[in-house]
Amino acid sequence: MSADDSFPLPEDPKPLPPDRPGDNECCQSGCDPCVFDFYNDEMERYRQELRAWEARQAGRVKVDP
Repeated sequence: MSADDSFPLPEDPKPLPPDRPGDNECCQSGCDPCVFDFYNDEMERYRQELRAWEARQAGRVKVDP
């Protein structure tokens, strides 16, 4: 089975990464938390969700209708 043979379930869409803040969205004044701290938290959550989604998809095989 190759990666091309697997497919996601319609009701189990692949997670989408968060939008990265623009460089101009950080005020550079040392805010705690910074907008990039929030982004990094969201990226970690995305990575965890993506790993879980990939694990669920690993056993799926394409079925010809």
